[in-house]
Amino acid sequence: MRCIIVGYGRVGRRTASTLRDEGHDVAVVDSDRERVERARDEEFTAVEGDGGTAETLRPAGVADADAVAGLTGDINANFSACVVGDAHGCRTVLRGDKNVGDPLYDRYSDIADEVICPERLGAAGAKAALLGGTFEVVAELAEQLSMASVTVPEDAPVVGERVVEIELPGEAHICAHGRADGEMTVPLPQTRVEAGDSVGVVVDPERLPEVRSALRGSSAAG
Repeated sequence: MRCIIVGYGRVGRRTASTLRDEGHDVAVVDSDRERVERARDEEFTAVEGDGGTAETLRPAGVADADAVAGLTGDINANFSACVVGDAHGCRTVLRGDKNVGDPLYDRYSDIADEVICPERLGAAGAKAALLGGTFEVVAELAEQLSMASVTVPEDAPVVGERVVEIELPGEAHICAHGRADGEMTVPLPQTRVEAGDSVGVVVDPERLPEVRSALRGSSAAG
């Protein structure tokens, strides 16, 4: 795949490196000159500029790209990058944050194929470590699999079910759970899914549409 990563901070840099290690063609876009120079030193194609504009994404190869990820710390910049990517027929991934509520989430998910929140998943890992568990299995799986956050609508078939009992296609695994507008944590055995909850899943990228459908039901396309 040909991928464009907008934002070469901690999240973007690691994502770009992982994708390249797996054989994908990766270009980087960032408005910070030092980050662009670092990306070039690390042998990435890198473009300096506003990643939310077609003028910047065009020299990064958006016309031929398969996917665009907005991974900066600015959710509005990420959304703009996804709008441009979507207009070019790319798969789009938007980095959100823990403060994104339902109205904004709905707006972002109308454009982005996936909305991820590294801060929430990071909180889940921290809690697991504090309670004596380990999040290393997720880190190891993520080398081959994808991690995605899915918001559960009111009519979803999993509403009312215990998180630990939900079976998903393709051996996908729920690794984190959070109430609406709350942080994601490792789910306790008695935790049941409520409308508006978010769940973090580890899944084979090719099976993600099936997993989203299983979690969201008739609202899977939203």
